[in-house]
Amino acid sequence: MKNILVVTYEFIMGMVLNLPRYSFLLYFKRLFLKLVGAEVGRGVVIYPGVWIAPGRNLVIGDNVDLALGVLITTSGGVHIGNRTLIGYRTQILSSDHEIPPIGTPFPISGNVHKPVYIGSDVWVGANCIITAGVTIGSGSVIAAGSVVTKDVAENTIVGGCPAKLIRKRTTGGD
Repeated sequence: MKNILVVTYEFIMGMVLNLPRYSFLLYFKRLFLKLVGAEVGRGVVIYPGVWIAPGRNLVIGDNVDLALGVLITTSGGVHIGNRTLIGYRTQILSSDHEIPPIGTPFPISGNVHKPVYIGSDVWVGANCIITAGVTIGSGSVIAAGSVVTKDVAENTIVGGCPAKLIRKRTTGGD
């Protein structure tokens, strides 16, 4: 029975979140997310092809942009601050499989759930991976293709695999 519910959720979510980003259709996307337990702010833009599962434990601030192909797992909790841009095909993963002792099969090893916090005014470039338990400070920039495995301080630019400090942002523009 659980499998049927999961597949049904995935089907409905796929249908709704694949709608074009016309403003009147964005209303239905936000409504769907609220119905499954998410908190969604005003002015949120969700491009087609976004995948959010299971939906609960998700908080999205005002004027957030989720680009084409973004994947978010929310079992551990995901909080995205106001005016944040999440680039194409980025993955925000709040859950992971446990690494079992040798001889224990991975499928039955269990899961680890840790929250992901992304501050306000953050720009996450395309094709990034943000792993469970990470906090990204407000005003930060994550370079395209980065894998974020550790916390990112406010107002910093990081990049690479794993992501490392590139430089601090300045007040005169970057």
